[in-house]
Amino acid sequence: MEQVKFYGTGRRKEAVARVYLFPGEGKVVINDHEIDKYFGRKILEMQVRQPMELTGTAGRFNIRAFVRGGGVSGQAGALRQGIARALLQADPNLRITLKRAGFLTRDPRMKERRKYGLKKARRAPQFSKR
Repeated sequence: MEQVKFYGTGRRKEAVARVYLFPGEGKVVINDHEIDKYFGRKILEMQVRQPMELTGTAGRFNIRAFVRGGGVSGQAGALRQGIARALLQADPNLRITLKRAGFLTRDPRMKERRKYGLKKARRAPQFSKR
């Protein structure tokens, strides 16, 4: 028997998350680690669980996610968007709720590229009069 699963991709900063939802009791596994072991910060766990709690699907799905790139904050944001997109696949009626909360919008803020002649994106070398 084929198990029902829903897929969503999330991105934020340099992080990319591939999220799979399976019918279950609400377990969250990220890169083969439990969510509390992976992040270690409650605020990031809360951020990842937001779409589930908002839509009332917290105990209905198990989440298995694979995240690459970026830091922990960017990965949490990517996971949130991925979960929201997967939930949308599971139930298209949740679109208005998720859209209003801003979970379907990709956060466009990224690190600016470094320009030649500068030390960082905008930081110029120290000026010397002599």
